[in-house]
Amino acid sequence: MSRIGKKPVDLLGGVTAAVSGQTVDVTGPKGTRSFTASDDVIIAVEGNAVTIKPCGSSKRARQQWGMSRTQVANCVIGVTEGFRKELEINGVGYRAQLQGGVLKLQLGLSHDVTFEIPSDVTVTAPKPTEILVEGIDQQRVGQVAANIREWRKPEPYKGKGIRYKDEYIFRKEGKKK
Repeated sequence: MSRIGKKPVDLLGGVTAAVSGQTVDVTGPKGTRSFTASDDVIIAVEGNAVTIKPCGSSKRARQQWGMSRTQVANCVIGVTEGFRKELEINGVGYRAQLQGGVLKLQLGLSHDVTFEIPSDVTVTAPKPTEILVEGIDQQRVGQVAANIREWRKPEPYKGKGIRYKDEYIFRKEGKKK
């Protein structure tokens, strides 16, 4: 039995959910998200909560049960609080600045990197060495942050590059004479 799937997803703070077939549409103050579940689960809105139940006792139904509950919960969190990833830039001369819908990165390459910001996320650069990626879809926020980080991953000797704020970089010792 899924411990996660048993818990109903509470709809608080002006959040409404509508179920049509296997699709759940969640609307809140920050926008609208939808999730389409597989046929292995039954989704229902009961009172002020969304409940998910498996359609049998097969292994796949039990797997989909917990995953579907988590996806619906992430939709609710996304439309109420939103998701955010914070990136830090370390290195001499490394910086970021926002120019319209483009993030311009100076990362020690022979050219400046221009990163087109997708329309479904918000990217800000409060300081030249910090980047904030925010949005209502957890997967999109994480993917955009990973795409930015991909331009210059942190290296283990000096720690230069783009890293997540809470990321620890295992440092290596250089050559000795």
